[in-house]
Amino acid sequence: MHKLPNVVIVGRTNVGKSTLFNRLSENVKSLALDYEGVTRDFLQDVICWQGRCFNLIDSGGISLKKSQDPLTERVRQLGLELLERADVLMFAVDGIVGLTAQDYEIGKLLHKLGKKVVVVVNKIDNLQAQAHLYDFNQLGFPNFIGISAQHGTGISDLLDVLLKMLPEQSAAKEQEDPYVKAVFIGKPNVGKSSLMNVLLERERVLVSEIPGTTREAISEPIRFYQETFTLTDTPGIRKKRKVEDPLEKLMVKTAFSAVDNTDIVLLLVDCSEGRLGDQELKLAFYAFEHGKALILLFNKSDLLTEELKASFEDQFDQYPQLFKKIPHLFVSCKTQKNVGKILPLIQQVRERYNQVLSDQKLTTVIKDALHRTPLYVSGELLHVKNVKQVSKAPITLLLKVNNPKWFGPSQLAFFENVLRSEFDLVGVPVMFVLRKG
Repeated sequence: MHKLPNVVIVGRTNVGKSTLFNRLSENVKSLALDYEGVTRDFLQDVICWQGRCFNLIDSGGISLKKSQDPLTERVRQLGLELLERADVLMFAVDGIVGLTAQDYEIGKLLHKLGKKVVVVVNKIDNLQAQAHLYDFNQLGFPNFIGISAQHGTGISDLLDVLLKMLPEQSAAKEQEDPYVKAVFIGKPNVGKSSLMNVLLERERVLVSEIPGTTREAISEPIRFYQETFTLTDTPGIRKKRKVEDPLEKLMVKTAFSAVDNTDIVLLLVDCSEGRLGDQELKLAFYAFEHGKALILLFNKSDLLTEELKASFEDQFDQYPQLFKKIPHLFVSCKTQKNVGKILPLIQQVRERYNQVLSDQKLTTVIKDALHRTPLYVSGELLHVKNVKQVSKAPITLLLKVNNPKWFGPSQLAFFENVLRSEFDLVGVPVMFVLRKG
């Protein structure tokens, strides 16, 4: 993981920092909503332009006044720490609102830090903003440019300015693809962010007892046995009928988008609840149905009593078609019980997810099963002529059959159970494609 210079977007809240980040970033998307203080955790992505690369960071809004609210104060402190780590600062201001007292205060702070600064006047596609444009010269920074983050106006000019300000060692290098991408999902307050921080051995994600603290999908690389894993924390997902706030709707959409772009889903459950709720069962089925490998993590196991443990075991017996397919661990972020087993388990599941099975053995196993247990639909006998693996991650099998219309969910479930009894497929889905042959 080579070191790249840090370019941090800074400014007061609601000036369009997240919209600017999204305009520059292709891989990571920040929530951009007309609410104050939407961004809490910082987001980052590698941006390359004209053969040069830098690490772009979207900070929360910078406030210079201490807050009595612990979470708000931690967000503020995190933003100040990012300023210290920056090589270049993009000072975003709102061209429509014009120069404010808070812009002056932030400008004074940036002058004291002695960092390279470019003032980015956003929303210049508005006539009012164009009238205010040169008022921002009063901030006293030599580098100054007007843009529209929403419409892309001036973005290439901004990147050209940034390149001149970057340290010389920022030549583009080939980025290392992660060995595996894993995403934490679950209801609010089950410990996703805490677990992310424990595994990274640092406070990367804000943790609070307040539901909805994590608002965006936060990804970080971690090294394990010479391989790079990407871990992603996501906002908590409540039942759809309970989600009414526009911000929470975007947060849930962000979580599902992270699932769609991952290899392995780690579904966290709060041990103190004694069972998986309907929402968690739906999330588990969603992951499998969308071809994602799945691991169940029962967090807060320090609160697990014998009675609660028996309740979970009863539920395992109640849904054998799901729980026999999925590996699970009882862990505790507080005591770190079994936390050391999580990365090895991810590695094991990843290897199963990417395995290539013998076509000859697949065909033999399925044909033998049909010989022992013939399947009929409307009096017609089902035949499978051959089986071929056509892709991995997820494992996808092409079945050439006598009539694809006869092979419904129950027949495919039969084949899946046969394959799981013969091959090591714990934690990974099996997908089928049917063709007449």
